[in-house]
Amino acid sequence: MRFFIDDLPVVFPYDYVYPEQYQYMCALKRSLDNKGHGMLEMPSGTGKTISLLSLIVAYQQFYPGRRKLVYCSRTVPEIDKALSELKRLMEYRQQQGCRDEGFLGLGLTSRKNLCVHPRVSTERKGAVVDARCREMTASWVRSKAASEGNVELCDFFEKIQTMEAADLLPTGVYTLDDLMEFGKTRGMCPYYLSRRVIPMADVIIY
Repeated sequence: MRFFIDDLPVVFPYDYVYPEQYQYMCALKRSLDNKGHGMLEMPSGTGKTISLLSLIVAYQQFYPGRRKLVYCSRTVPEIDKALSELKRLMEYRQQQGCRDEGFLGLGLTSRKNLCVHPRVSTERKGAVVDARCREMTASWVRSKAASEGNVELCDFFEKIQTMEAADLLPTGVYTLDDLMEFGKTRGMCPYYLSRRVIPMADVIIY
């Protein structure tokens, strides 16, 4: 459905918007207009996430000078849920004829959740994954490999270093599973890939 909040056209990917959701979006827009801080509260299960995403994406696309949304969540399942909502929203906007060219949304999480290295990814503890990763990607390790050779590096990480950030990831919305699949298919590390494209992202959920 489509509706206006002041002069802002909002696309909402459900057939009905609850009064609480509409009030939430109105308050959020006022906060953005005032360019200050805002604190909004709604009970669980009232559709805060899709309300926030619908308003913010509409704001980004309607007003010149895009602003980045950094959305923080407590758990990986909550990150995935928010990314799925964002993906649904952007697909619906496309169906409604919105031209959201160049939009990029992605999630960030730990090395443990995004590692695709055949050996390192089998480790169960995040601290161990971090340590094994650094042993193959740290700047001093790569310098030693360049000067002395016979040092194991991560091919998935190295491929990212050979490319410009703008060429790494096509536009769209990527869930954590999407990032993993993309990394495996292209032979690139999803963890470092996601961090390289942060400057180009419109929405980051972590």
